Amino acid sequence: MTGRKIEIMDTTLRDGEQTSGVSFSVSEKLTIAKLLLEELKVDRIEVASARVSKGELEAVQKITSWAKEQNFLEKIEVLTFVDGGKSIDWMVEAGAKVQNLLTKGSLNHLKYQLKKTPEQHFADIKATIDLASKHNIKTNVYLEDWSNGMRNSKAYVFEYLDFLTDQNIERILLPDTLGILTPDETFIFITEVRSKYPNTHFDFHGHNDYDLGVANVMEAVKAGVNGLHLTINGMGERAGNAPLASVIAVINDFLKDVEVTVNETALNKVSKLVETFSGFRIPVNKPVVGANVFTQTAGIHADGDNKNNLYFNDLMPERFGRKRKYALGKTSGKANIQKNLQDLGLSLNDEELKKVTQRIIELGDKKEVVSQDDLPYIISDVLSSDTIERRVVVENYVLGHARGMKPSTTLQLRVEGVLYEAHAQGDGQYDAFMNALKKLYKTHSKKDLPKLIDYAVRIPPGSNSDALCETIITWKNDKKEFITRGLDSDQTVSAIKATEKMLNII
Repeated sequence: MTGRKIEIMDTTLRDGEQTSGVSFSVSEKLTIAKLLLEELKVDRIEVASARVSKGELEAVQKITSWAKEQNFLEKIEVLTFVDGGKSIDWMVEAGAKVQNLLTKGSLNHLKYQLKKTPEQHFADIKATIDLASKHNIKTNVYLEDWSNGMRNSKAYVFEYLDFLTDQNIERILLPDTLGILTPDETFIFITEVRSKYPNTHFDFHGHNDYDLGVANVMEAVKAGVNGLHLTINGMGERAGNAPLASVIAVINDFLKDVEVTVNETALNKVSKLVETFSGFRIPVNKPVVGANVFTQTAGIHADGDNKNNLYFNDLMPERFGRKRKYALGKTSGKANIQKNLQDLGLSLNDEELKKVTQRIIELGDKKEVVSQDDLPYIISDVLSSDTIERRVVVENYVLGHARGMKPSTTLQLRVEGVLYEAHAQGDGQYDAFMNALKKLYKTHSKKDLPKLIDYAVRIPPGSNSDALCETIITWKNDKKEFITRGLDSDQTVSAIKATEKMLNII
């Protein structure tokens, strides 16, 4: 350690679970708790609200039982209420040893929600803290709506803090409950609090309603806060909470005088697991953990990376257990393709690279997304097509499929510059296409087409894109069996392309 230590308290299992539509099972909560403390190595976790449900009680019992064995019990925290001791009873049954007591941090909330005077509220709080102490439960205190309290009833906030600093508590938790603070206000308010109570431990709990969560956290740390409350993937009510991954990256890169214990390399793994358990999807452009954030799309960026890593910053993907990618699309250019070829151990000459680039651009114009796994298929299709002289061209076709009617195809075929047309029906769109083709072939060549003896469709192994499928057709004529392949984003079209190759071979 070289700087001031900042405690990281993760509240994904409590505040994060307040994300609309999210509810973790008992086993999911236990799994996430283990990952947060053992893999990510956060300092503390807030795992539940007291008195919510039987399932919540069972989850906390499982977590505290495991935590006790690992000597982590004092890292497990539960949100409690000023409720005449009911929350404390729940804590005892759950086996938890640290309560985060929810109290009123603004006069507005106190007057209109509790309808009590400060003196009445303080007396109730003291009774709750004293009761917790009798059960060997430690207390942290939330000042709900503290940010509005500092704006509109500062005298009340400091009267309350004067009272709290004389109580048997561990930490005071300062939430921007409605996500209203600006970075300037965050710095000013926390500086005021820290200067008046220099020996008290203060946490900052930021929300993201104006997309200022990370900026506010940064200013809170600068102002001297002792701890931060964060969630995986920024989960939480409304616009969510300050996201753990972004905050850790910011602290490590920009706030060199402070230290956090969080293990960066586990961030992506834990993020993906929480996404799976919660069903709360990570935006592809979310910093650090989003699918696209380490993907270069523009060809000029890939070119710059080849020339002394001109488009790198300190957010290297390896820090987070990830890898840089180079997208394949209409803006990617040759440099992106070369980067992907290097990863695959492939090389093309300039002319071949130009042709492959053009095919990827064509797919990009169709709004198809091409992955690295698709690349060998594209190369094979483009380069094998070049070896066949196109004397026969499938010029145009209309594929029809209507409910209650047989599929049909109208086909235009250009042979040695002459255009022919036919219409036919079939059991499927490709069958209708083949029936139209047979009509044309028999009429104008007086011969039969080769027999189709095998038809297989596949996508590139490992590909997670919908850009391509490959149709592989085995044909047999009087002389031999042979295979043709077609590649397209549409299955029927890929079969038609394979068939056009067959026509040119024969």
